[in-house]
Amino acid sequence: MNDGQAGRPVLVGYDESAASRHALNWAVEEARLRRAPVLVCHALHWPYTTKPVSAEMMAQIEQVAQGVVDEGVRRARELAPEVDARGLLARGTPAAVLLEAGREAELTVLGSRGQGGFDDLRVGSAAVQVPAHCVTPVVVVRPELRPPAADAGAGTGGGTGAGGETGAGGETGAGAVRIVVGLDGSPAGLTALEFALDEAALRLGAVTALCCWTDCGSSSWPDPLPFVDSNALRRGAEDRFREVVTRLADRRPDVPVITEFVPERPQRALLAAAEDAALLVLGNRGNESRPHLLLGPVTQSALAEAGCPVAVTPAAVLRPRTPLDRA
Repeated sequence: MNDGQAGRPVLVGYDESAASRHALNWAVEEARLRRAPVLVCHALHWPYTTKPVSAEMMAQIEQVAQGVVDEGVRRARELAPEVDARGLLARGTPAAVLLEAGREAELTVLGSRGQGGFDDLRVGSAAVQVPAHCVTPVVVVRPELRPPAADAGAGTGGGTGAGGETGAGGETGAGAVRIVVGLDGSPAGLTALEFALDEAALRLGAVTALCCWTDCGSSSWPDPLPFVDSNALRRGAEDRFREVVTRLADRRPDVPVITEFVPERPQRALLAAAEDAALLVLGNRGNESRPHLLLGPVTQSALAEAGCPVAVTPAAVLRPRTPLDRA
């Protein structure tokens, strides 16, 4: 292990399911780009209050579980021999184990569903609970999705956003990695933009920052506000959106950023924007989320429907962020 791999690991949940194997691929590539170790984690969970089996039987069960961890570590080392791959077997439910281990991780990666559940299940319980409660970013990967790789051919220039607006960075090269981030001005959304910029910098890619606008002063709104200048509201919101994106993008001048301000519902617009993206990044809950919800409806919809891996960020991180500049 070199000095660059002495920091916090990329944590990945692994249970030998198809989704967890794809998550492992994604996590190993992420660890390689970050020059960080990868921690392959498996949860040993006995689902009953009592254990009507012998100590010998429980030891065999634990041995099988340890074999799952060892297999995951072996796969990780085959994928990227230069990455320090470690294993972790912990007792508890998958969500509880990943949340506890994730406190000390750079980010957590898991499949959209594990070995349990029924065949048509799109998103498992852990893939919802972990992003809802984790204090660091979480990436959820579905079995049919492939991990993005760094694109050395991504160029920079003078790109334009929607409506002819100039992007904060530049033009993207053909085939460049593209990361989409949804913004609504919420604290978690701002963290999502910072994370998206970091991920794009790692992959020499670009960011598309998307804000969806719904006219609360129009007659089509369920409870239209009286005496509202809808055009003025929209102009103010759009100006503020582009100002915030530009300010945060200044910390990553090497990352091309395109801004898109669209008059659509966020679920539909984000899914359409992410169809050919390498990653969709969202905050765990936005401005429209009800107070009792730990995961917003837009984010929940994206976890089930997005055509690319989905990263979910909390409103804040516990430790200061460090630049992820490439050497």
